[in-house]
Amino acid sequence: MTLPSAHDVALAAERRTAARLLLAHPLVTCDGPYNDTFPLIRRHADWLAQRFQQVFGYRLLVEASYARLFKAGLGPGSGHRLERPSTGTPFTPRTYAYLTLALSVLVTAPEQLLLSQLVADLRAAAVDAGIEISDTGRQAERRTLAAALRQLVDWGVLAETEGHVAAVAEERGGEALLTVDREIARAVVAGPLAQSRDGADLVRRAADPGFGGPRTYVRRRLVETPVVHLDDLTGAEREWLRTRQRRESQAFSELLGLEAEIRAEGIALVDPDDELTDLHLPGTGTVAQAALLLVERLVGRLRPEDPGHPAVGGRLVIGVPVPDGLLPELLDELIEEYGRRGTWQRGLLEDRDGLLTAVLGLLVRMRLVAPAGPVRADGHGLPEGYEDAAPDGRPVTDVSGARGPDGGGWVLLAAAARFATRVAVNSPAEQSAADHATEEPPR
Repeated sequence: MTLPSAHDVALAAERRTAARLLLAHPLVTCDGPYNDTFPLIRRHADWLAQRFQQVFGYRLLVEASYARLFKAGLGPGSGHRLERPSTGTPFTPRTYAYLTLALSVLVTAPEQLLLSQLVADLRAAAVDAGIEISDTGRQAERRTLAAALRQLVDWGVLAETEGHVAAVAEERGGEALLTVDREIARAVVAGPLAQSRDGADLVRRAADPGFGGPRTYVRRRLVETPVVHLDDLTGAEREWLRTRQRRESQAFSELLGLEAEIRAEGIALVDPDDELTDLHLPGTGTVAQAALLLVERLVGRLRPEDPGHPAVGGRLVIGVPVPDGLLPELLDELIEEYGRRGTWQRGLLEDRDGLLTAVLGLLVRMRLVAPAGPVRADGHGLPEGYEDAAPDGRPVTDVSGARGPDGGGWVLLAAAARFATRVAVNSPAEQSAADHATEEPPR
């Protein structure tokens, strides 16, 4: 076998770096935070466009000043949420409304305009669209508007020529001069807006892989989510994955440097460099710490009974129902044991319902827990006319009831066991003995 030349190795590394950046940040500008890698995207634009289209069905647009990877959705409950960088607070529906209204104005705006004019045009666009927006004189409303405009600055749609968009949140209403990049404004929206009847229909249509069918959807799901459990897939998708999972693992390694972990319950693509994720567990902060400790307690309490695999006559277990009342009970225990003695946020400790909601939100996004209910294997969230049965009646892994009976509440998913931790607290005497035992012998 002929070994690749140094040139081939360097070429593959450049393309992998550019592909990884676009996957993590689908909008890259020449003067943005990743401007050092932008020349690689331009250099390999044709190859990247071809590969993203062949593998994921994603369209890549590369211009002189920006590159935009048009990703597709994955269906209900699989969206990537925007957050305020300063607080990590998720965007509210109101923030998204301001964001979309501003974009509708900026695609035809002059090259420069005042902040006050943008706000006035935004309010007019809301009236034309029949959207009710609260009085922008309220402090909370002004901050919400400022968060939406700040996102447009981060994307490069707006540039703060004089002043800052945060001035809109000032009590007396500050002013700023803004420069608009209409091309980037037009490239932000990726979903099929014109064909969609409403928001729910837009989510379904965006998740339609088109001619790629199960192959394209499974690849998207693997690369865009922390873990793919088998009942996250239809029968046709499970059949395609079963016959190609080893080959796909190698392809993802070569294209993106990802390593596949294949289990009976599903597959996860792991990034050894820990760059291609916006979620971290273990992580810092009260919510992440509480989430990790809660997962440990849940895994210790809720073991599946007689797990196995249908291929050898067993029963596949992907999730275990969480008994009513267990989640708040365990969270109370964690607060008493760790929260009050540590650095957990006081506001969250005083709002236990809010803390539990935030913790569950993180665990849901990590695919470690899920609300009980219908899944994709049951036909939930499929676009109209989508193929959900394996072709030619081919046998596929039976996932019926793999999350237990649907009685509402929450389900602990199989991937949670990977994040179980063991916390050991040694007494002073035990710690001294341990330290002594690990001392190096005299030379």
